[in-house]
Amino acid sequence: MKVTKRDITDAFALLAITATLVYIITRTTLFLFAEYKLVEKGFAFLLIMGEFFVLMHGMGYSLSIFQVFKKQKEKQQKDALSKSRLKLEPSVAILVAARHEPKEVMEDTFITINNINYKNKTVYLLDDSTEDRYKRESEELASEYNLVLFRRKGPMHGAKAGVINDWLLEKFPADYITIFDADQNPLPEFLNEIIPILENDKKLAFVQTPQFYTNIAESAVARGAAFQQAVFYEYICESKSLGDSMFCCGTNIVFRRRALEEVGGLDESTVTEDFATSVKLHARRWKSLYYGHTSAFGMGPESLSAYFKQQFRWAAGTIAVFKKLIRQFFTHPFSLTFRQWREYFLSSTYYFIGIAFYILMLCPVIYLLFKIPSFFAQPEIYLLAFLPYIVLSVGIFYIILKKRNYSPKDLFLGQLLGICAFSVYIRAAFAALAGVKTTFGITEKSKVKAISYIRLWPQLAMIFLNLIAIIWGINRFIYEQEVAILVNGFWATYHLFILSSVFYFNRGR
Repeated sequence: MKVTKRDITDAFALLAITATLVYIITRTTLFLFAEYKLVEKGFAFLLIMGEFFVLMHGMGYSLSIFQVFKKQKEKQQKDALSKSRLKLEPSVAILVAARHEPKEVMEDTFITINNINYKNKTVYLLDDSTEDRYKRESEELASEYNLVLFRRKGPMHGAKAGVINDWLLEKFPADYITIFDADQNPLPEFLNEIIPILENDKKLAFVQTPQFYTNIAESAVARGAAFQQAVFYEYICESKSLGDSMFCCGTNIVFRRRALEEVGGLDESTVTEDFATSVKLHARRWKSLYYGHTSAFGMGPESLSAYFKQQFRWAAGTIAVFKKLIRQFFTHPFSLTFRQWREYFLSSTYYFIGIAFYILMLCPVIYLLFKIPSFFAQPEIYLLAFLPYIVLSVGIFYIILKKRNYSPKDLFLGQLLGICAFSVYIRAAFAALAGVKTTFGITEKSKVKAISYIRLWPQLAMIFLNLIAIIWGINRFIYEQEVAILVNGFWATYHLFILSSVFYFNRGR
């Protein structure tokens, strides 16, 4: 029997999952049976919780890869069927919600939208601006590009979700609703590829397409953010779609109007209205699909300031939905399928990663400075359990994305950027858990500027702590000659290297 590259990739994914399970069993056994003092027990518990969080999401990613490759042939056949041309074109409303967006950015958007090769479409500019300058520019755009300009008649509410819901109440004619952010540039065949999919399956509530950034040459932040998006849209979304668990990502999406109206429009209770609305649709037994073909291009954040604001909004909104999901699970456990519960749990908990990163960075520092261990194991046992897990997990991540022409260097850049945002994720998590209201804001589209290092004090503080811990650890090793000092010293050095990338990202153009 001939062994294919796909067979090898599947084998690596299964090995990565197996190695992860072995490491989990080893860590659990060591934690339960090691003799700890009270303070040591506390730090050991924090460390194992931080590790298990990363392990859980890593194993979820490996499962996604395995499921995608397993169903790839079937998916290709389904895609080919869905691309058949329609004899009659259903009516489509294309909505672009804007609030104080630069005119030059929106001009590109409406040029490309008007170039969409679909006759039965109407383009709406949903202007939520309050300043006269932006209102005037919206009127100019509407006149120049033949847009229907919509403004609310009543008080503002719900930000982007609110203005779209107010548009829905006006009962403008449309079978399908396409939503683009103000900086998205769709390709001409966007609707010709998506509408037939919805027409062929009347239970589909929406079809989500990927979002790729074109401004990756503008700054290191834009490049890093772009490749973070690539990781999400390549295999994770494909796997979610296979389990009917794909959620709306806010832009580059086509909704069936009837489905959206059935759940009362977009959810206005959170700044991640897209994610929250998807839960409602799936609970009503509507289906969703991810169409993994490049269909539109947009702009990513170009500065740390813009990136941090975007990530705070996404994190706070997603964790707010997580709270709702917990209540829904206990009150309506059968409202979603097992696969949907699993996927929503992984997605809604992802932004707790900031807390996990912080714990993983803190524990080696605590050991080097204060001799408080949090990992009780002989070096040989540690290496035998840890090395297979980390090598296979990291290896499969880079191998499978290289198959889609992503370079390890760019993917690593995205990972560095995410780790540098650990403090943003922590603030967002506590704000969401405490019920602090998060306001909606557009991603800044301005010149790339460095931000004050005062705002980066959490990253700088961790850099300083790791540096002091490394110096003190060298001094300890000279006198104590313990291998554990070397292991913790290695991790402190690694974290110092990772965090120092904040200086690289915090630059001008």
